[in-house]
Parts: sequence; C-alpha cells; structure tokens
Amino acid sequence: MSTFVPAARVDQMRESPSVAAAQRVRELRASGREILDLTVGEPDFDTPDHIKAAAVAAMESGLTKYTPVNGIPALRVAIAKRMLARTGVEFADNEITVGGGAKQVIFLALMATVEEGTEVIVPAPYWVSYPDMVTVHGGTPVVVDCPESDRFLLTAEKLAAAITPATTWVILNAPSNPTGSVYSEQELADLAAVLDRNPHVNVLCDEIYDEIVFTDSPLPNLLSAAPHLRDRILVTNGVSKAYAMTGWRLGYGVGNKGLIAAINKLQSQSSSCPSSISQAAAAEALTGDQSFVTKSVASYRARRDVIFEMFSRIEGLEPVLPQGAFYLFVGCAGLVGKRTPDGTLLENDQDVVLFLLDHASVATIQGSAYGAQAYFRVSFATSEDVLRNAAAAVEKAVASLS
Repeated sequence: MSTFVPAARVDQMRESPSVAAAQRVRELRASGREILDLTVGEPDFDTPDHIKAAAVAAMESGLTKYTPVNGIPALRVAIAKRMLARTGVEFADNEITVGGGAKQVIFLALMATVEEGTEVIVPAPYWVSYPDMVTVHGGTPVVVDCPESDRFLLTAEKLAAAITPATTWVILNAPSNPTGSVYSEQELADLAAVLDRNPHVNVLCDEIYDEIVFTDSPLPNLLSAAPHLRDRILVTNGVSKAYAMTGWRLGYGVGNKGLIAAINKLQSQSSSCPSSISQAAAAEALTGDQSFVTKSVASYRARRDVIFEMFSRIEGLEPVLPQGAFYLFVGCAGLVGKRTPDGTLLENDQDVVLFLLDHASVATIQGSAYGAQAYFRVSFATSEDVLRNAAAAVEKAVASLS
C-alpha cells in the first residue's frame, strides 16, 4: 500500500487554532463533559427570516444554476451601493468580486499576488489565518508586534520600519479579531502618509466586523480617509458576522480591476462561482431591513459589558475593552508562574487556557495563536447566562492557584 505524502505547502500550514479549539470542545462534550464554550467566532443568532425568505424565493424562481464568476448582478449592485454609502467611493462592476466567504476572497487575492520573495506585513495580534495564507503561496509574513500600549494597532512608525522593497501587502483588520480594536481617522491618515511614500505597497482591509461596533461615532476606514489610494486597497467583507450567515459562505472583495480580474480567473478554475442561493440571500441582507443588525449589536454590547466587568474583578486577569467585533482579549500574565492545586506550573498562555478548560470547563483560545503572548481570547457571541456562568467558573478556578 502506498503512503500518502502531502505537498510541502500543506506541511507548511498550521491547523487553524480556532478550528482545533472547537474540535476539542466537541470531543469533550462527546465524552460527557459539560463545557462552556467561549471559542466560537460566529453569531449565536439565527439568520433573519426575511433573508431566509429571499433564499426560498430564489429557489422557487429557478435561481439554481451557475452564476457569473463574480456574482449575480443584483448582488454586485448591492455591494457597490453599500461601499458608496460606507466610504463615499464609487466602484464599477469590474471592481467587485464575490466568493465563498470573505476568507476565500482573501486567499485568492494572496494567491494572485504572493510568490517566493514576496513579503506581507501582518500586524499582531492577527487573525490566525493570515500568516499561513501568506506562507502557503511562498511568501514571507512579516509579523509586526502591536502591543496593548498602542491599542494593538499598527502605527505609522512601525509600518514605515517594516516596509522593504519586497513588501507587496500590509493587512489591516478592524474591528480586529481578536482584540476588537479600531483605527481613528487620524491614525488611518498617518498610515496613508507612509503608503504615499511607498507606492509599491498595497493594503488588504479585512472589514468583516465593520457593522459590529460600539463606538459613538461612525467607523472610519482607509478608503474614506485616503480615497486617492483606492487602486491600492482591496476591501474584503461579507454577510457572515453582521447578518448571522456564517454557513451561507458568501463574501466579497472590492478593489483594483486588475486584481479583481485575477481573483475571478482563479475562482473560475477552483469553485466556479459562489452558491446562487446564498447570493440571493446576501443581496437581500445588504439591501433589506437592517433592524436585525441594530438589535444584535446592542445585544453584543450588553454582553461585552457583562463579561468585561466580571473578568475585571478576577485577580490576575486584565481584559481589554473592545470597540468592535464580539471578542474580549484578556491579559493573563498575572497567572503565568502560578501553580495549579496539583502543583503544575503555568508557564505560558497555552497552559492558562488548558487550566481553564480542565479546572473550570471553560474553553478559550490562547493569545499566542494570534501572535500575542500572555493573553487569551473570549467570544461573547453567546448568551449572557453562559458568559456569567463561565466568568464565575473562571474566578473560582483562578482562586485555587498559588
């Protein structure tokens, strides 16, 4: 019997830590353990009824065939209108691509541009997939540490220092997964000034959480702050987070027509096109009643306040109040160096996360998975009861450390 040997690019990639954490939770539950799962990166709400109705109507009307690679016209029009309202920048039809989730659009954008010798600046903390997406295409992720003192954001000074002649992209994710941090208009303008001096650098703006914000003023973005950079900016987004449509797998990208054409070409030879039914549902999501977004964001904000307040009371933990998304990034340096009741030394954030799982039955994800040591990530996309029970269990477990 022959032994399967994967291509080198597969071995270079890590398994997604968030996927691994979710699988561990499933295994523990299957064994009979009751686990309070704070790892999930998706809304706990159901997709709104009017969006599901649009999908049913699409099926009944016969929208069940292949679509254009870059999506049905109604969806592309909806995306263009949303981008204009959000950024003040107009985009033509050939500057829009639609894919099987924003994740696929990002992957294809990097596939279209990254090769051996290419560098991509990845601010840390980062979404777990960015570095591996760069590596699998032969590029080098240049991870730039963005500490809590800088609100976990990339500064103009650090951007300038990280750029080399080989730099092709810098990735900006705001609101951020895992920190919930957002950039101000001035911070974006400062970054744009650095980009003006480096015309070979493009920007991938991952804005999948842009509707889930807790600031009193509208969320700025690089396009609105520096519209003259429009041909060097790729904005990726989707309907997964804001409209509770993670399983529908529908995302989009807006940017330079040459890049969009390359993404479409790659998609034509991989998945052909996104689901026609999901496209119809996404068009309704973007253009229909938006009250679900308003109500769900209010719920997330209330949950954020609850979990932040409860974790703030736990000695050794230092949560950072997020301005968007539905994650709480918690500093746990105060627990590193302590010992569990059985004498085990907690040497790092991985040990802390395993301790909370074993002794509190609370599942979280270590900060090192996101490029930030001595933190862990908590998702508050779950009920307030689960959050309160989890915080109480964590507090009791932490109190047992010595």
